Amino acid sequence: MEDTGRDIGEVAGEIFDPFFTTKPPGEGTGLGLAICLRIVESCGGASGSQRGRQGTLFSILLPVF
Repeated sequence: MEDTGRDIGEVAGEIFDPFFTTKPPGEGTGLGLAICLRIVESCGGASGSQRGRQGTLFSILLPVF
């Protein structure tokens, strides 16, 4: 998954924490990335991110069964 939004810079260490969000109060729960990470890890996979000049690229690796 890749986006062209703002760089995650300062919040990179928090983005997978449950209930973390950059949205204003009342707009979103902050569970999306936390749930995705748990699903990937429960399947024996791994994830990573690469910051670019603008936006972020997320990679998900899943094992072949």
